[in-house]
Amino acid sequence: METFFLDEMIEILCRLSVKDLIRFKCASKHWCSLIDDPYFIKRHLSHSLKTKTNHSLLLRHYEYNFFSVNYDSGEAIQRLNHPVGEQKRAIKILGSCNGLLALIDDNDGIFLWNPSTRKFQVLPSTEIEISSPSICFERSTFYGFGYDPISDDYKLVRMVQLIGKSNGKLNSETKVYSLRRNCWRRIKDFCFYLLSAREIGFLANNALHWMAFKPPKSGKQDLVGFDLGTEEFRFLELPDFCLDKLFCYDIKAMGGYICLTATYREIDTVVVDVWTMEEYGVKESWIKLISCYQPEFIPDSPFAVPLAFSKNGDKVLFNISYKCRIFNNWYSLMDKFVWYDLCGERIEKVEIRGIPSVFEVHFYVESPVPINGNAVMINNEMP
Repeated sequence: METFFLDEMIEILCRLSVKDLIRFKCASKHWCSLIDDPYFIKRHLSHSLKTKTNHSLLLRHYEYNFFSVNYDSGEAIQRLNHPVGEQKRAIKILGSCNGLLALIDDNDGIFLWNPSTRKFQVLPSTEIEISSPSICFERSTFYGFGYDPISDDYKLVRMVQLIGKSNGKLNSETKVYSLRRNCWRRIKDFCFYLLSAREIGFLANNALHWMAFKPPKSGKQDLVGFDLGTEEFRFLELPDFCLDKLFCYDIKAMGGYICLTATYREIDTVVVDVWTMEEYGVKESWIKLISCYQPEFIPDSPFAVPLAFSKNGDKVLFNISYKCRIFNNWYSLMDKFVWYDLCGERIEKVEIRGIPSVFEVHFYVESPVPINGNAVMINNEMP
């Protein structure tokens, strides 16, 4: 009878928000012990992912302001107090996974942060061990953050590439930070050229992904994946799309699938094509999910990025970045959200009051996932 009651109670608690769970933890030691139990934390996270609840949009504005928008209602906007606090220092998001975010500030300090529990941890620093191939070289640093279910560990990957400007020689270094061990370690170096314009990897199928050129450096781009379990690299082929057109593209994960978006013009019409890889690693499994023509309400030079499916899967939420004329020939970049109806093949405007006009957006799930015993609480949450 006691076991039955406990299972029912866990099932009820799994349906609550993290904010409500924090309140319950203050009620008694028993509640606190139950909610902090690793089994319950995984159950709560699994329920949120399965039912597509407790999801939020995290907006970064002016490099140091963070806002949270409730994905279910699209109304509740909250300003978040991040680990750097009131200091107006630039912060970049290196990745988001299961409610945890990896951040880096302008002094190369790296943090793990759970916005829902308001806890964060400063990661230990690690030096770059490789030397430059020549006096004149280009250095680029790439990051990716994700979860390895095999070792039950969160990992941050840092890759550094040095390329000689005169001879194109490549030197590389790959290091992996383990949250469970709270330390960095160097693994096998990589032997491909990463694209410096896309420094943050995205997570799909328990692997992190970046765009790269196979050696020797050529004009053909490929997608490279880093398996968080085996810690091995592999190449994935892109679909044959827009080969005769000048286009902008974005590639990321959406709904568990690798998703590629190509935006281009046909005469006076803007076209947005969205491809998804239905079977991981199989080129033939790429399918065109969306081909949207003439989004008449989007101004000049739009760039569309899909973020997530709706709860029932019949719509896709897009972030549209575009140029807006503010005075004569002066333009300003703007951002907005739209829904794309997959069945009706039409676009619906999204109005969210109080959000900034320009932002970088990340989709994340609110969760009670802990960082570890070294985590620090952010006390003064902003209204």
